[in-house]
Amino acid sequence: MLVDFNTLPQESRVWIYQADRSFSKEELEDINHKLEKFITNWTAHGSDLQAGYLIKYNRFIIIALNQNLNKATGCSIDASVHFIQQLEKEYKVDLMDKMNVSYKQGEYIAYKTLSSFKQMAKDKAISKNTIVFNNLVTNIAEFNDNWEVPASDSWHSRFVK
Repeated sequence: MLVDFNTLPQESRVWIYQADRSFSKEELEDINHKLEKFITNWTAHGSDLQAGYLIKYNRFIIIALNQNLNKATGCSIDASVHFIQQLEKEYKVDLMDKMNVSYKQGEYIAYKTLSSFKQMAKDKAISKNTIVFNNLVTNIAEFNDNWEVPASDSWHSRFVK
């Protein structure tokens, strides 16, 4: 059951998929339609799942699920992963690699491998004040408060001094 992301409870579970590039306007329109269709039909053991989504900065797909209503099951999570993998194939984009880092350079969103990010920190090309995206947040409250933060306030802090 598709609902507006902003109406979901703060404790709703989130999954964040970051693309290795920005989506075009046409791709975004198509992806929005596909997300709406997927979430509208997303179920767990035949029960509707109340969920919503956001696409931020033309490259992050955030899916949220109200687990107070019905919890995700192995099969429903597998279905969402399969859906994301289909998007990867169709748009020739990487959405599942958690070992990459996205951060802000002014208004631009940069995407680097973790090893490149570590080297940039060593070279002082990024600092503890660099805004990073903490894709390890687990619910909407954390997403709102701790997703887009200075590197010093996230797991990235171990690389910046």
